[in-house]
Amino acid sequence: MKEDLLHFIWGQKKLHGRQLTSTANEAIHIKAPGVPNQYAGPDFFNASVEIGSQAWVGNVEIHLKSSDWYAHHHEIDPNYDNVILHVVWEDDISIFRKDGSQICTLELKKYVSEALLNGYQNLMENTRPKFINCEKDFGGIDAFLVDNWLHRLYIERLEQKSNFIFKLLEESNNDWEGVLFTLLAKNFGTKVNGEYFFQQAQKLDFSMVRKTSDEVEQLESLLLGHFGLLEGIDCMDQYYIQLKREYQYLARKFELSPVLSRPEFYGLRPSNFPTIRVSQLAHLYAKQTNVFAHLMELEQLEDFYQAFDIGVGSYWKNHFTFGKLSKESPKKLTKSFIDLLILNTVVPLKFCYAKHLGKDLNEDLIALVLQMPTEKNAIMDGFGNLGYPAKNALESQAKIQLYTQYCSKNKCLQCALGVHLLNRNT
Repeated sequence: MKEDLLHFIWGQKKLHGRQLTSTANEAIHIKAPGVPNQYAGPDFFNASVEIGSQAWVGNVEIHLKSSDWYAHHHEIDPNYDNVILHVVWEDDISIFRKDGSQICTLELKKYVSEALLNGYQNLMENTRPKFINCEKDFGGIDAFLVDNWLHRLYIERLEQKSNFIFKLLEESNNDWEGVLFTLLAKNFGTKVNGEYFFQQAQKLDFSMVRKTSDEVEQLESLLLGHFGLLEGIDCMDQYYIQLKREYQYLARKFELSPVLSRPEFYGLRPSNFPTIRVSQLAHLYAKQTNVFAHLMELEQLEDFYQAFDIGVGSYWKNHFTFGKLSKESPKKLTKSFIDLLILNTVVPLKFCYAKHLGKDLNEDLIALVLQMPTEKNAIMDGFGNLGYPAKNALESQAKIQLYTQYCSKNKCLQCALGVHLLNRNT
């Protein structure tokens, strides 16, 4: 038995219309279960319950055992002073408020049907390796319900990303351009170097990028040096010597701290080498003075592709690392890489900026993402193997949210699809 099933039973009104009795033999009539609470405090707010002949409006707390009340120290927490009903699977001890009055307790185990317990066990069973708990039933869920839930999950994913972005804005005194640069740096670092690029970008005052963006080689030297790519290299190429000399000058001018680490090259395809990604990032900011303002104005997918139509400097066209010649290529951002920049940086930032201005761009952003191709990753492979591949980027983003925040955490009863399945089978 797990507590999430008790939440399901209470929140889904499985007890409504039943003749219920408290552990003190008082009749209980549930009028409204209340509003689920996702934060600290009681599990349901503003429930309406009739206990005996007395009508109560207040909060409901749910536990597996009554004694969990004391195990969680609710007796000394003022947030629980307004609990009117304690709903438990097993009542093993009487519970009292701080004023000494006893809290009414409803023991569920004598009211829950065998069919519901079996349905829950079948949904949550993990006796064999599988991708998601409901994989054998996933295909039978009504398509309208699935599509509606995926749209909600995509907005939920944007909301989660917006919390992170607003935190960055608070730390940077609402420097939207600077936050965009930090997020882009993280994405240009790709999976291997993303966190390193992000941390280094946070340490760099964006005003330095503004002041050097007029000359792309100067900006490239600033970024390559700050990202640890000009140290510890035995190279006599004139371009490398020029960049290093320029960075030493900029480091003195801007009073930059020495960089004691460097990004990874091992395991990366040459096109993802940090040297190439930094050069591309420098050329993006050399191409467009106010990148943030420009991206916020764009609406059409093709315009975003044009905004990110950038390559590298002449040196990098036949180099991947300093001092080693390679076959010449323009090394422009690929369409698939631009798609990731749009999905992971531009769309969440547009979502946040619209909220900041008091606007609602949800439908416009959904329309944009619906035009974009699905991502390729292990999660998409998993849904594809079940016969339900994502049709577009909205579905892939939503399914990432579904898998990471619900399926992999066994939060089936907080998922609309899991709730539907359990309701259907009981």
